[in-house]
Amino acid sequence: MKGSHKILIIGGVATGPKAAARTRRLLPEAEITIIERGGLVSYGGCGLPFYLSGLVPDLRQLVSTNAGLVRDTDFFLREKNVRVLTRTLAESIDRENRRVAVVDLPTGERRWLDYDRLVLATGAEPVVPAIEGINHWRNVFTLHHPDDAVRIRELIKSKQVRQAVVIGAGLIGLEVADALAGQRIKVTVVEIKDQILPNMLDDDMAVILRREIEQRKVEVLTATRVTALDGDAEGKVRRVSTTRGELEADLVVVACGVKPNVSLAQAAGLALGRTGAIYVNEYLQTSDPVIYAGGDCVENMHLVSREMIYLPLASTANKHGRVIGDNLAGRRERFGGVLGTSALQAFDQNTGRTGLGEQEACRLGYRVVTAVTPSTDCAHYYPMHSGLMVKLVAEAGSGRLLGAQVLGEGEAIKRLDVLATAITFGGTLDTIAKLDLGYAPPFATAIDVAAHAANTARNKAAGLAEGIPVAKVSERLAGGKDVVLLDVRQPEEVEDRGIRDGRVLHIPLGELRQRMREVPRDKEIITLCELGVRGYEAVRILSGAGFPDVKFMDGGLAAWQDTPNSP
Repeated sequence: MKGSHKILIIGGVATGPKAAARTRRLLPEAEITIIERGGLVSYGGCGLPFYLSGLVPDLRQLVSTNAGLVRDTDFFLREKNVRVLTRTLAESIDRENRRVAVVDLPTGERRWLDYDRLVLATGAEPVVPAIEGINHWRNVFTLHHPDDAVRIRELIKSKQVRQAVVIGAGLIGLEVADALAGQRIKVTVVEIKDQILPNMLDDDMAVILRREIEQRKVEVLTATRVTALDGDAEGKVRRVSTTRGELEADLVVVACGVKPNVSLAQAAGLALGRTGAIYVNEYLQTSDPVIYAGGDCVENMHLVSREMIYLPLASTANKHGRVIGDNLAGRRERFGGVLGTSALQAFDQNTGRTGLGEQEACRLGYRVVTAVTPSTDCAHYYPMHSGLMVKLVAEAGSGRLLGAQVLGEGEAIKRLDVLATAITFGGTLDTIAKLDLGYAPPFATAIDVAAHAANTARNKAAGLAEGIPVAKVSERLAGGKDVVLLDVRQPEEVEDRGIRDGRVLHIPLGELRQRMREVPRDKEIITLCELGVRGYEAVRILSGAGFPDVKFMDGGLAAWQDTPNSP
């Protein structure tokens, strides 16, 4: 980039500092300035729920390097030779003259800053729904900035919070609910859609996670709308009115997602995309080629659907910053797109998703085969093993993996990352089943759960067995259908935990061949076990003996126990 070394960056949280750091390494002589409206720069916003819970005891940890250096204006000037103007608002962009009008917020002083290249890293702003009283009462927060977390934590420490309501059951909502519940606060989560994590999990996986949350005494109200907030004479929030009644609350956290902060770009005449976020090309240039944009203010192309989506993630924002830095230095680096790979840890559950969900894939016209496979994250005899569940969504016929979801106390995110990699490189069920993954008893089972899930889906695709989702089994029983649930577990397993219904027939798998006459041939047979493996084997035995209508229950009892409305 000869002759164009005056670089101005608007936004100092993720994309902006990353772009500045990368540019500085490539252009040692460039003049780089970051403009940040707030007082903090380069902070780990994703760590705010953990600061709220006390897992991160000091907020300075979120604004420090691995070496303990605080990333403030002095740090950027000293270590990066980057000037950072905090508490400075970018008011407008003069594209013709390549300058930005800024105002120093403490003094009100206005001036122009020139640029050769401009970077917009304006991020996102929280969505605050139009609810009566939401902007009137004290102790109503979003968790979008460190200041929010500090004030919430001060309330908790002062013993002013006994009951809290979280509006929204997305990623941040569940992380906040977990942080509050862990401090002996009665928490209710209210979600307007009919499941938790509606933009992340399919409903069958969301049901499992919901029950894990409810078992920890957190109330979850889905398909419920908040209609009003009310307070006391001191101006503090005290009640939350919903379509299902009133909830008492000393604290309300609004976690209804975010929207891209595009006002500056829009006023400057830059193009917006179909999602309402800033349009960028593969080089992260806006419709003005000397203006780049990245992070939570832009849209991205989904690598599977090829559609433009808005999915703000810190991981994507940091990747954008590096790509922008390369391109500011003239390297012509492309950003291909995203899979929407996201993860959270809440209520002792590691939950994640990559690629397309089942309903999303069907909406896009894919014929899909799915598999829900429970297992352990390492050898069952290893003392520290934990359970997890993997759901795969693949294209019928080709077997190409379209998406995956994971959850459980075990090491689920390792599997998610393997599956995200497979999707990126066009992996199929066959290739995933044969991946040469690392094995030792502390780390995995001999055939990893990701491969087990792929094999389950391959069996279904090949017609070796038909699976039936847990929810449909529950519907059949609730609807009085004349079916047989064939439980092929051992007697002690059944005694410990089972489905209480007169249509359950118990025959251990090892006795099934000898007792096959006890199984009616004129009814739908649904086999089940703890994890699904024995249920599948029972299907093969019965199908081989000529039974016409045999299925196994997807996910086994590991999924059933967490299904609402189960008998």
